[in-house]
Amino acid sequence: MRTAEMIASSPAQTGVDPELLARTIDALVACAQTCTACADACLSEEMVAEMRACIRTDLDCADVCDTTARVLSRQTAYNAEVTRALLQACIQVCRTCGDECASHADRHEHCRICAEVCRACEQACAELLAAIG
Repeated sequence: MRTAEMIASSPAQTGVDPELLARTIDALVACAQTCTACADACLSEEMVAEMRACIRTDLDCADVCDTTARVLSRQTAYNAEVTRALLQACIQVCRTCGDECASHADRHEHCRICAEVCRACEQACAELLAAIG
């Protein structure tokens, strides 16, 4: 992805470390994609009814991560309060989704992968949140 290049090319500056911002956006996009794919894979499992909570959590996480990535990508008229709120929500939903997927990881490889990606995204969001105070 060319996230860092796009951030560097913007005439608007937020005062946020551009490399940390780019890494976080990339982690958010990866998490949204992985959660979407995990939900789809869950729908293909024979015992799909047992995967309902996982599917719902995957889709919630994908939506929150996608929205957060989109908002963080906007540099003009940066609003730290909105950024903090979105990062806090993302940390929570990634933790919840990571826990849910981890509970299925021994039976479903897609859930194992998703849990790992959620944990990485949670960490990236926490680092950015700490940096913006």
